[in-house]
Amino acid sequence: MNIELKDLEVSVQEKKVLEKFNLKIKKGEVHAIMGPNGVGKSTLSKVIMGYPDYIVTGGDILVDCKSILKMPIDERSKLGIFLVYQNPISIDGVTERELIKASVDATNEPKKTLYQFASELENKALDLQMDKKMLHRSFNVGFSGGEKKKNEILWALMLKPKFIILDELDSGLDVDSLKIVSENLNNYLKENKETSVLIITHYTRILDYINPDFVHVVKDGKIVKSGDFKLAKLIEKNGYNQSFDISEEISCE
Repeated sequence: MNIELKDLEVSVQEKKVLEKFNLKIKKGEVHAIMGPNGVGKSTLSKVIMGYPDYIVTGGDILVDCKSILKMPIDERSKLGIFLVYQNPISIDGVTERELIKASVDATNEPKKTLYQFASELENKALDLQMDKKMLHRSFNVGFSGGEKKKNEILWALMLKPKFIILDELDSGLDVDSLKIVSENLNNYLKENKETSVLIITHYTRILDYINPDFVHVVKDGKIVKSGDFKLAKLIEKNGYNQSFDISEEISCE
């Protein structure tokens, strides 16, 4: 899936958060957005998904060069956009399996029999080293931070998205769990080569496991520098207080 944020301007509670934000992610590419707290990184994920509190005051969001600004969240999800939340919610009274089944059935993917669904779900949970008993518990209720993040990846693997947004996936994950979820995501990307990824993070730790094609630094609501993985290592060494040049703006062809 090709994604372009074109001259995007976004306000939250009448405060401008993104200003003339430009980013183009082509099919199969992995991009990382880095920056200190409060510069608009996580706002990107909510805006792309269509959260109503995030008001687009200018610019556009294009999927394969077609605007999705007027699409509600569910329609964007059906296109194949999936957000791995920074702080996943919990829902009491609805089991993991029930909620995932309903979500899978709502996609445009070919319908599976109950046996096919259950078998695939348990196998993917096993790959993530999740106890399959968790699949019969209420959604995220009583889960640790790491278990919630594994569960987010389980959803992604089941829904088979074309564009995955990882909003601080590494927060709440220990080293072993980060390796596990990263390995599963990398395997998915190898099998689905046209799936694109946007990683939003403060640190380079996750980028050691899911290697980005491009790294972008965000300050004051816009990209101020773009580069490859070496840029992330430079940030790790010198922090965000160094001087950055303004990056080029990219438009949809």
